[in-house]
Amino acid sequence: MTTVLLPGEDIPASHLPNPKKGGALTLGPGLRHVPPATISSTTAGTLHVDHKKAALWLDAPHGRYQPAAGDLVIAQVHHSSAESFSCSLTPHTPFVLLGQLSFEGASKKTRPMLKAGDLVYGRVSRASKWEDTEIECFNSATGKSEGMGPLKGGMLFHVSPAFARRLMMGTDKDGRSKGGVVVLEEVGEKVRFEVAVGRNGKVWVDSGSIKETLTIGRLLVQCDEAGWDEDAQRKMVKKGLKDV
Repeated sequence: MTTVLLPGEDIPASHLPNPKKGGALTLGPGLRHVPPATISSTTAGTLHVDHKKAALWLDAPHGRYQPAAGDLVIAQVHHSSAESFSCSLTPHTPFVLLGQLSFEGASKKTRPMLKAGDLVYGRVSRASKWEDTEIECFNSATGKSEGMGPLKGGMLFHVSPAFARRLMMGTDKDGRSKGGVVVLEEVGEKVRFEVAVGRNGKVWVDSGSIKETLTIGRLLVQCDEAGWDEDAQRKMVKKGLKDV
């Protein structure tokens, strides 16, 4: 059952996940804790709950993205200094900082030579109201890139942050999309491509073909704007790839 909340509404206790012993709830966008034990909404949106991770958040269809630690994002380099790159996540958020050495195996000699306009796929490592938001393009715990780093070639498409979150939710144990978006799975059965999805509402696609890449990106944007159900997505993917 879908739960839609308005700003200032309290979330019923029956909707809250139960953290493991000694654990705590993780609150995502659109929610705040009101001591001692009330969780309320700060915006209008649809409530989502991940019981395994004891996490909950609100998806606002046309809400703006606000950086949160741990988010995977696609950032565009704006300018650089000796220590870091200043990057844009959205037109509505301040620049975030990406360290010059925040890449797998990077040193002063081997670091990526990025210029204004270049795209990177990274993770928000620090998000604070009082300090500059920071991102990194590797897992600082393992030193591995884990798919993060500069994005070369391809095309960038813009979707709503709520749709991006749905794209990133993955599949359940039966292989069904948790977010109800099957566009990429359907396309993948017919076309080979690479994709990176940013929680900030950006999707990078590269199939090696301009026509295919454009088709995939447009299908995602149209799905977001039109709100296609899974059957409609399959139908539109089949139609969209017919002449590719």
